[in-house]
Amino acid sequence: MIPTGYSRRDFILSSAVALTTLHIAAAQQTQSSSAAPSPDIGPQPDSASGPAIDPHIIEDAERLAGITFTPAERQMMSHTIAEQVQMIRSRQKVSAFPNSLSPMFTFDPRLPGMSFSKPEFAPEWSQKDPGPIPTDDVDIAFAPLTSLSYWLRTRQISSERLTRIYLDRLKTIGPKLEAVITLTEDLAMGQARNADREIQGSRWRGPLHGVPWGAKDLLDTAGIATTWGAEPYRNRVPDQDASVVTLLANAGAVLVAKLSLGALAYDNIWFGGKTRNPWNLRQGPSGSSAGPAAATAAGLVGFSIGSETLGSIVSPCMRCGTTGLRPTFGRVSRGGAMALSWTMDKLGPITRTVEDAMMVLSAINNTARDPRDPASLAVPLRFRASTSARGLRVGYDPAWFKSDPANDLDRATLAQLSRTGVNLSEIELPDWPYDALLTILFCEAAAAFEDLTRTNLDDSLTWQEPQAWPNTFRQSWFIPGIELIQAFRFRRQVCQMMADLFSAYKIDAIIAPSFAASLLTITNNTGHPSLTLRTGFLQDSSDEPETPHGITLIGNLFDEATLCRIGMELEHQLQVWNRRPSLV
Repeated sequence: MIPTGYSRRDFILSSAVALTTLHIAAAQQTQSSSAAPSPDIGPQPDSASGPAIDPHIIEDAERLAGITFTPAERQMMSHTIAEQVQMIRSRQKVSAFPNSLSPMFTFDPRLPGMSFSKPEFAPEWSQKDPGPIPTDDVDIAFAPLTSLSYWLRTRQISSERLTRIYLDRLKTIGPKLEAVITLTEDLAMGQARNADREIQGSRWRGPLHGVPWGAKDLLDTAGIATTWGAEPYRNRVPDQDASVVTLLANAGAVLVAKLSLGALAYDNIWFGGKTRNPWNLRQGPSGSSAGPAAATAAGLVGFSIGSETLGSIVSPCMRCGTTGLRPTFGRVSRGGAMALSWTMDKLGPITRTVEDAMMVLSAINNTARDPRDPASLAVPLRFRASTSARGLRVGYDPAWFKSDPANDLDRATLAQLSRTGVNLSEIELPDWPYDALLTILFCEAAAAFEDLTRTNLDDSLTWQEPQAWPNTFRQSWFIPGIELIQAFRFRRQVCQMMADLFSAYKIDAIIAPSFAASLLTITNNTGHPSLTLRTGFLQDSSDEPETPHGITLIGNLFDEATLCRIGMELEHQLQVWNRRPSLV
């Protein structure tokens, strides 16, 4: 759920309590093996809570926690802080919590007074006839969902044949990309044959009926391994499908593969290798939805489901040239999905076109709150493909387009958008320390995988660089609890700021280079939806092939429809979505 190469600024991380716990453990171990007193043990307190802490240990911890106390204050704490340590250690005696156990609090992106109860109507899709089905299987494999759905519904192709096309490509091209963790061939053929029987019997479940898809391998599949891409879980087999998997089965979609992700949803390195970009096999597709983006771009699946906590749909879609729709937080249930951050994780579609993404979102949108995901919300999804985006107001900051990471293609895309009938409006974000919000992700991720850190199973993960999860999990133990609470309070300020921004500027969406300013951090914390789509191609050097480039639109809460109306206009103007990678 974290993209490859995301820049993390240096943080002052730690807490006096956590650091003191380490010193106490070391002191107690020394006491049990030797009669000599430990220099870390001071005078015994009157209570039976344990040894007092040398004030110098507290002073050392202050430098990590970013706070200063007087000598008298340290002396007083030295006789009482052991009680706090004992409280922490008593909780640690509880057996390890399952990853699916969420904290007794939830994040809701809706601020007081917000309402999303407009009348609901069924989504309406494009009705254009895509023409007769191609004779070449490759042309079929790269077709958008709008075409695949039409050919299946009109029985120009069977789901069984379409499924075999994708399974063959997964078997032959998948290994080159290292994008497939588990083929689900038996399940897929059973679902495809059932889809054919239903379609022939005039039972049409909707636009995904009979379409093969791939799941990021953090979505549980009953009786089929769900590995989270990580060595400690490679033999993990759940007994229940994730909620999204169930919804797609109900929509008649055919699951053909569990696709790769960077271990525990970061980067593109997993226990079986390193996923490759189909446009340039020397390059990774970014992460962590590496397999879904690569497989969709390479025509190995009709669509895929990825996840994002901090850029893991946006980043690989940028690299692979796919369309990524990150829904509003709460719109899609995460029941049965690996938790990295309970208040930030989101599931969303990765497709070849914008309308395709809305088709998938319509199938996985919550129609009721899911008891498996306390943060799930039931908000109607309204979309008409025929509705023009003309007259909508899209905000942007000119500064975002003037310097890195913006490039000439981003600036050309902005100019192109202005020619679609959309009105551009200049906006400006407050200059706030948005990186402080990363405290939330680091703490929640370290808690989600506490057992790996405590048992040293984190050492079994292939990626062991300073920016990799094992090191981040360890150092996050030293983030003060008070700083976590303050980060959540700051998060509410940022949520209010975004609500005020949309209201004050009267904008319907925002456009920006995908990694501009702190928008990725801001919107993943506020829960706003985003749409990333291909805008053209770039070439890093003369000896490297061209690779796709994209841009990101950010919508108002639960307004994915407006976001995609703008995206469809831009996609139509640019006419670059259908170019295929030559390497596959």
